[in-house]
Amino acid sequence: MASRTTTKVTHYHVQKRRRAEFIDEWRGYQKTVVALEDVTLVPTARGTRVGVYVGVDGDRPTRSMDALVHEIDPGVVSTIHRHSWDAMVLVVAGHGWTEIDGERIDWGPGDSVHLPAWAWHRSGNDCDAVARYVTFSSEPLLETMGMSVIEDAGHRPVAELSPRPAFTPEVTGDDPYARRLRRLARDQRARRSGRLHTNWDELELLPTPRGTRTTFLLDRAIGYQASGISMAMFEIGPGRGQSMHRHAGEAWLYVLEGTGHSYLGTEPEGGTDHPWKKGDLIVVDHFLWHQHFNDDPEKTAKVVRIHMFDSLLDTMRVLLDPLVLFEEPPDHIRDAQAGDPATVDWPEVTRPTWP
Repeated sequence: MASRTTTKVTHYHVQKRRRAEFIDEWRGYQKTVVALEDVTLVPTARGTRVGVYVGVDGDRPTRSMDALVHEIDPGVVSTIHRHSWDAMVLVVAGHGWTEIDGERIDWGPGDSVHLPAWAWHRSGNDCDAVARYVTFSSEPLLETMGMSVIEDAGHRPVAELSPRPAFTPEVTGDDPYARRLRRLARDQRARRSGRLHTNWDELELLPTPRGTRTTFLLDRAIGYQASGISMAMFEIGPGRGQSMHRHAGEAWLYVLEGTGHSYLGTEPEGGTDHPWKKGDLIVVDHFLWHQHFNDDPEKTAKVVRIHMFDSLLDTMRVLLDPLVLFEEPPDHIRDAQAGDPATVDWPEVTRPTWP
């Protein structure tokens, strides 16, 4: 028996309306600076307190990454869980530890930890002060594809839990299926052997042409195997600024130390200045010209930058080529904006304090 549609509306009109409604809705969620005091921490079943900077579990949904803050009281150990996405951890206060598939990693302020996809993990606080850390994960991106899965196992020992999903090892043959098996096996072996921890005391910040000094925290350049999330830190000299640029995709900036403001606009001039302080999260929307300034005349500002460079942005480059997806002024304008970082009296790199 034949069936017929009864909407009397073409797919053209349905898709056009759907696209417009979607963009209007998501533009309403956009917020440039999420202030520390706007993030409310609430108790969770894991034994920790959690607040949402950006993400669908708060009131500021996103499509690629989310950002949450966690607190663990002295003597508390969270439940153990795992999920299909991976996450980056930035410790901002206190000392504690995270167990990843049975391996314990001790951390302190300024340290970074990678939680791989499908790895069992829990955290604890053996000290006498509250521990606080921020996480950035790729859960929203996986959710758009219907692949977000989470499993909580309470306080069971990791030895009693299932390992990460098995994968077929490499096989011989030159057919497409054999090539796929070999490719995916190599990828999984690499991802399961990646680095997990960056100790603050081992960081080396180097000057850049953009007027700051920077270092990687979590990135494939220093041995991490993640879903494309990259985390780096840059330091702005007293009263100085980073040169202007723009790019596709969002960039998030967590203010680890200092006070300042960021310029954002569709053009290099005529945009808006957004003030920020320690503990705030700056959301740089796609293709906006932006420039970050340290408003303190005496102290440097440290900002941690997070974006999905190695997956989402690289994919956008391929899909949109030959469009230019990263742009900055000519060298002489860039250098004038940034100034010479060699003229800054950079302080010793000490661990961040809270509050």
